[in-house]
Amino acid sequence: MTKQRQTIWNIICTASGHLTAEEIYALAKQELPQIAMGTVYRNLGLMVESGQILRIVCAGQPDHYEKNVRPHEHFTCAQCGALVDVELPGLGQYLQSQSGHPVLSYQLSVQSVCPACQKAQLGGKTI
Repeated sequence: MTKQRQTIWNIICTASGHLTAEEIYALAKQELPQIAMGTVYRNLGLMVESGQILRIVCAGQPDHYEKNVRPHEHFTCAQCGALVDVELPGLGQYLQSQSGHPVLSYQLSVQSVCPACQKAQLGGKTI
């Protein structure tokens, strides 16, 4: 593994959430000042392709990357863009039983409003 890819991997593994390529680039630049944005994108693509990390496509937002490659779903806040993992056990089997087709993979992203944004909307009270 190249030094650049190892750095990107370490950043993703130590992240507490989902990072964009730009966020990964900014963190990698602190460790490897000479790294180029193209190098980050190229390595992220290779890591996604090999199944090492997951790319999460978010409508109206940049793609996000994470280390959790197990099947799971995401809630995205429609206001602040926060992205949270959610696990709905048996969803893949349910989709397969309803469609009659084998489910090889899927990505489900549900738009919602996070508790912090709910609280801000209601002047400090949550729904």
